Amino acid sequence: MKVAFQTLGCRVNVFDSEAMSEMFLRDGYELAHFDDMADVYVINTCTVTNMGDKKSRQYISKAKRQNPHSIVAVVGCYAQTNKEEIMGMEGVDVVLGSRNKSDIVFYVNKAMAEGNQVVHVTENLLLDHKFEELNVSGYEGKTRAFLKIQDGCNRFCSYCIIPYARGGISSKSPESILEEISDLAKNGFKEVILSGIHVASYGQEFTGKMDLLDLLYEIEKIEGIERVRIGSIEPMFFKGERMGKILKLKKLCHHFHLSLQSGSNETLKRMNRRYTKEEYLDIVEKMRQSFSDVSITTDVIVGFPGETQEEFDETVDFLKEIRLNKVHTFKYSPRKGTPAYHMKDQVEGSLKEARSNVVIALSEKTENDYTSKIVGKTVEVLFEEGRDETYMGYTKNFIRVKVTSPNHIKGQIRKVQITGQEKETALGELLPLS
Repeated sequence: MKVAFQTLGCRVNVFDSEAMSEMFLRDGYELAHFDDMADVYVINTCTVTNMGDKKSRQYISKAKRQNPHSIVAVVGCYAQTNKEEIMGMEGVDVVLGSRNKSDIVFYVNKAMAEGNQVVHVTENLLLDHKFEELNVSGYEGKTRAFLKIQDGCNRFCSYCIIPYARGGISSKSPESILEEISDLAKNGFKEVILSGIHVASYGQEFTGKMDLLDLLYEIEKIEGIERVRIGSIEPMFFKGERMGKILKLKKLCHHFHLSLQSGSNETLKRMNRRYTKEEYLDIVEKMRQSFSDVSITTDVIVGFPGETQEEFDETVDFLKEIRLNKVHTFKYSPRKGTPAYHMKDQVEGSLKEARSNVVIALSEKTENDYTSKIVGKTVEVLFEEGRDETYMGYTKNFIRVKVTSPNHIKGQIRKVQITGQEKETALGELLPLS
């Protein structure tokens, strides 16, 4: 029996799919590519944007076309928020929401044996604060390991469907995290990436008051792990005394993805983002004072309801002032069930597209400028991929570096002299081992 996965959306979904695929392997299944013939197709869906919904529907249809006799399982955020719609789609055999992924093999086998549609979507997900343990034991061919430590969100930004799709905040136990990271170190991994839906909220529901910073200090003690990277995190996490404590962490990568979303305070207020652009700027400046090599990336949404030309210009001016290293740009997508869906003055699509292009062009320039700053310097690079004696890897602050080497260096951290660049990629020469 063969199973194929199609994963949409964020890194958390990618992690969940890796974990589910291992469950199928343990049950005797073989993995197949989604474009090939399979007995079971699993679509791990995303519903952050309308495009995510559309792609999810397309892959559901594609799976049944490829093998009309297959079992099609639809799981994840789109299934959680649109259960009835998914149930009514032709060819869907299993519907699971954002929970119960740990039991996917059971539900698939049940649908296969009984010939009936199986639906298991947790109701009142916002009240469910239990972390669902999904573990990945093998990362074959990879040099960095993603570890999901947190799920859910309780921030309720006015544009965001995620709290309704992923539920309330929940955290993986620190004991499980430390054990998994220790195993990763024993298997030769040098870098671990801590991911979640709202990583900054890690541990808030624990009675022992273990928070993200406490966890980072515990990970610091694990031998073999040389780099710890945090996924997207809200800027306000770095307020107060935390900055001084973060400075003492030797393994923490100085690359932080701080979601901004807008450089206009009026827009931020409508978004319910809970900070001002002045507070954001203050945090960025303190980071740059604390870490000389810090790399800060962000997200920006253009075309939010009511975004005037003046507000958009404010965002552009703010981005020019703050000069972050990369800006991921998103066009606002109305999500039914969120406050922003009912807001007045929705921005038309062509204007969103035009504004998006402006921010993308600005981001390309700042990213190239940041890469140019390391030309002539010696940096340490963890190499992740190689082909025909050309190897690619990343510095601690997440600059992409390319070198040539006749020797196999994948998985190694090596010193590199940076000699030039190709747009956002730095070019270098491998230095001999000392």
